[in-house]
This record gives sequence, structure tokens and C-alpha cells, in this order.
Amino acid sequence: MKKIIIFLFTLVFIYSFTPQDAPNTFTDSRDGKVYKTVTIGEQVWMAENLAYLPSLVGPATGSEAEGHGSDPYYYVYGYDGTNVTNAKKTANYQTYGVLYNWPAAMNGAESSDANPSGIQGICPDGWHLPSESEWTQLEIYLGISQEDADYDQWIESDVADKLKETGTSHWDSKNKAATNESGFTALPGGYRELDGTFNYIGSGGNWWSSKQYDTDKAWGHNLYGISYLRRFCFDKNFGFSVRCLRD
Repeated sequence: MKKIIIFLFTLVFIYSFTPQDAPNTFTDSRDGKVYKTVTIGEQVWMAENLAYLPSLVGPATGSEAEGHGSDPYYYVYGYDGTNVTNAKKTANYQTYGVLYNWPAAMNGAESSDANPSGIQGICPDGWHLPSESEWTQLEIYLGISQEDADYDQWIESDVADKLKETGTSHWDSKNKAATNESGFTALPGGYRELDGTFNYIGSGGNWWSSKQYDTDKAWGHNLYGISYLRRFCFDKNFGFSVRCLRD
């Protein structure tokens, strides 16, 4: 009997002191980063931008250079060095995560518009890069029409406000209508330009999908401080944020 009691006590002790994911969080085993998650309809999204950072080349280096079109590159907004540890200490990394070119976001996978995409890409095990179909599912659930979901231009919609973090702690003063009703908590992490500069932090957020448009472009999604969202094809060499979906 004593042995049974000791065994049960040991199990309780181990369980109590073994790190566990809290409700609505996920821990990336690659680097120990803990992400908030949110259920929206039938989808479970990360409620933060992906921050996995395997390497840095500095913003001056990109896949737009001849012969590097399929090379994966990772950037931290405003950081010009190549030291991963130092980059992770910056406020922009800690708030907005990492900017990935499309080859990095896809991690060598081929284009997909399936639902689910089936493309893990740069996402951790158990998660995947969302396809256009999955972005559309999210937006329709939040109230956009199918017609508008098929847009390739700016659409004025309160769906944009339902996706964005409220207030102006991170967004600029145009973000007055944001409600974050969905819990998605979209942040304005800006992007890396083709010339290696960074732009639009505080005023715009940009996220990749797993669907290619053509050899040079892929589909992405934009949100800005005003109540607009956009689905558009972008050069694969841009550095955009990534949000992962649970498998």
C-alpha cells in the first residue's frame, strides 16, 4: 500500500512540475517560444505572428538577386545585422516576429490552395501555412461575402476591424474602428521591400498564403489602420509575416 501511495504522489509531483501548455497557447519545440492561439469558427489560428528565426543575412541580401530566387531568407524589421541572438532582443522581433520571403515561408514546398493546405512550410509540427481557401474561410466566417472574398484589390469591410488588435499601442492613429472581435489580434509588422528597406511598421500588416500566382509572385493578405483589407499577388522576394493554422 505504501508503494502505491508513493507512486501516486510521484506521478502528481511530476505532472505538477512538468511544463504544460496553458489553454489557448502552444509551445514551439524548436525554440521554446510560446504562442497564444485562438479558435475562429472551425479553425485554430496562432494569435501572434510566427517568430521562428533559424538564420539572418541582413536586409541587403534577398532572393531577388540573380540565381537566388528559391533561397529562403528571414528578416527582423529594422535589424541590419546577422546575429540571431541580438535580433531576438529587439522590440520589433518580440512584438512582430519575423519577416519571411515566400521561399522561406514555404520551406521548399510546392504551391497549394487545398483546404487544409497540407503545407507545413516554416510552421512548427502540427501547424501549417494557410492557403488562400483557408484565408477565405476565415473572412467569410467573420462576415465578408464570397464575392468580396475573391477580391484582388482593397475592400472596405468591418472584417478588417474584427481581425486587428485594438487601439494605437502598435497601430497608428487610423486604427480607431478596430474591435479584434475575432481574437486574431493582427499587428502592423510592416514588410521588407525588394531593395532591402523596411516599410510600413505601425500602419500595415502583411501575411503570406501557400498559393502561388505565377513563377515570380504568390498570394498574400494585407490589413491597414483604416477599415480595409486586401488579397493581392506579391513578389515572392518581399518579406512578409506568417500566421500558422493548426492541422
